Amino acid sequence: MAPRSRDTDTDTEAVRSSGMGGDHGGGSADSDIRAASGIAANANANADVDSSANADVDAHAHAQPRQRIIEAAAGLLAREGRDAVTTRAVAVAAGVQPPAIYRMFGDKGGLLDAVAEYGFARFLATKHVDPDPPDLIEDLRGGWDLAVEFGLANPALFTLMYSEPTRPASAAFRTGLEILMGRIRRLAAGGWLRVDEELAAMLIHATARGAVLTWLSLPEDRRNPALLTTLRESMVAAVTNREPAVRDAGPAGAARALRAALPEQTVLSGAEQHLLREWLDRVASDG
Repeated sequence: MAPRSRDTDTDTEAVRSSGMGGDHGGGSADSDIRAASGIAANANANADVDSSANADVDAHAHAQPRQRIIEAAAGLLAREGRDAVTTRAVAVAAGVQPPAIYRMFGDKGGLLDAVAEYGFARFLATKHVDPDPPDLIEDLRGGWDLAVEFGLANPALFTLMYSEPTRPASAAFRTGLEILMGRIRRLAAGGWLRVDEELAAMLIHATARGAVLTWLSLPEDRRNPALLTTLRESMVAAVTNREPAVRDAGPAGAARALRAALPEQTVLSGAEQHLLREWLDRVASDG
């Protein structure tokens, strides 16, 4: 197993006694710290597993050349930083000649793009999809925590993944986005979503990325675990209602909720309201 970094050791000591979860409205400062501690502690545990996997030389030696090159570059990135990922160093680590890298990836930029895609694929592999979670708000929290844990466990890789906003989205990234949108649609169908789905996705992404990058940018003695849960609970408050707007799940319940609120709407003409009410009556009657 590769030696722990100084940052990882310090974070582990700071978050030794961890806890997760919380009420929809957020808990006390102590519970916030315990919950954030759980995020960082889980990230450190994941980092240990990743280090062990990187040390598995036999598996690395038998991998296909392209995958072997990508994994070698990712290993250099994790251990020594982005500047260490040179074509010569990667070629040595992967056991290939430098021209092979140019043939497969074009240049160093192409190689780094492939490493970023590898990162998205690794992150996707950590996701668990529950098509019918018992608590939609906790499901949202859990997905956010997972993204932050991955970023803290893989700081250099995470930074590379999000360092080029205009980089074409990989298949793994698109699949991960579909998982997120599914989570958001379930919130909307349950009457929990307070903003439109696209804005909700932006807020979730922005707060998770911001939490990781801000944490990594801070000196060790300024890394306050409450930062993570404060950002998470701010996201939850911005994206969801404190109580579901729709009491009954499904289209019929949504139609009844909208029908009840229709008299308060002023953007529709009388004729439009009459027509919409007729449609909502039909949908509501199916429930």
